[in-house]
Amino acid sequence: MPTIYIETYGCQMNVSDSELMLGVLGREGYVRTDDPAAADVLLVNTCAVRDHAEQRVLGRMGELKGYKRPGGVLGVVGCMAQRLGPRLRTATAAYPS
Repeated sequence: MPTIYIETYGCQMNVSDSELMLGVLGREGYVRTDDPAAADVLLVNTCAVRDHAEQRVLGRMGELKGYKRPGGVLGVVGCMAQRLGPRLRTATAAYPS
């Protein structure tokens, strides 16, 4: 079974959204893991309310890149991802794994 790891930053709505994603993906056969090294899919559910929070998330994405397996997925969801869109890829490139 494929595994998924989700980190949640921000408001209670993000916590709820993460639980919803886990439910949907669970119905598709994904199993939650608390270990990013064991995950096939790594997701960060983000908040864009404060610049400090964004910088923390970008730094964490750099760390999580080191756990991404060949063929695996590292994704960002939430309001920060929505706000930055394609610029997020450029922003995370500045944080090496």
